[in-house]
Amino acid sequence: MAVARSYISQLDQAHVFRQGIATRIEPLKAFYPAEGYHQDYLVRHPNSPFILYNDLPKLEALKRLFPDYYRAEPKLVAAQQAPL
Repeated sequence: MAVARSYISQLDQAHVFRQGIATRIEPLKAFYPAEGYHQDYLVRHPNSPFILYNDLPKLEALKRLFPDYYRAEPKLVAAQQAPL
């Protein structure tokens, strides 16, 4: 949280935006995983317009700019979950 507060302070002091940033920084109270149909979306819906226009260009940039962090085989959420 300190890093986020410091960054917001820097942006405010530099007058990057006309008004101060109004985002509140608060501790996480709970985490809820997304529904199953959202998990592994890229693998399950590779031709989705959202994937084609938003995610694939970012993956290509990751592969080009940070090849050590890129992996061709994704780590799937479904593979990590215990069977019901």
